[in-house]
Amino acid sequence: MDFVRPARQMSLSLVSGRGHYATVISRALSARRSVWIATANLKELMVEDPRLVPGRARSGRRRFRSVLEVFDELAADSVDVRILHAALPSRAFRDRFDSLPRLVSGAIALRMCQRVHLKTVIVDARVLYLGSANWTGAGLGAKGEGRRNFELGFLTEDEELMDEVQAVFDHLWRGGECAGCRLRDGCDMPLVGLSR
Repeated sequence: MDFVRPARQMSLSLVSGRGHYATVISRALSARRSVWIATANLKELMVEDPRLVPGRARSGRRRFRSVLEVFDELAADSVDVRILHAALPSRAFRDRFDSLPRLVSGAIALRMCQRVHLKTVIVDARVLYLGSANWTGAGLGAKGEGRRNFELGFLTEDEELMDEVQAVFDHLWRGGECAGCRLRDGCDMPLVGLSR
């Protein structure tokens, strides 16, 4: 997996701070076919949801819910949600995940590899985020000003780059690096051989 591709022109949008929330999260929440996430750090993420109380006039207050509830709904609509992460998710993430029966039964797929450090979100194989932000509120701009991490990344619809990043994600997802991994002895569940 070691490579350097030749330079070429492509269209990119630079994303920083709250821009992550406005672009990356909003696209993930409206996925129609797939959401693939790679992150080193995985935490519960609360998202604004104007549909939270249907039929009621909005009072102007923001309403929030867990992104896992949205993923649960996406999975019910046959959206392929995959999360590749490096360490155990936060306690809040695990508690919310465990409260959603469809997720517990495998509606979204989680795989852990302690060597994962890339941060990417691929939505519907059409939009790619690649940058520094982990899948956390502080990383993706969901926290208030003064509590967010300083993150940078880019968003693109470039098909060639999308294909490259998806290929790397899929290679890791399928355990393509497990055989030569020097940390495998300490790995509770090597990815190689897992289905889906």
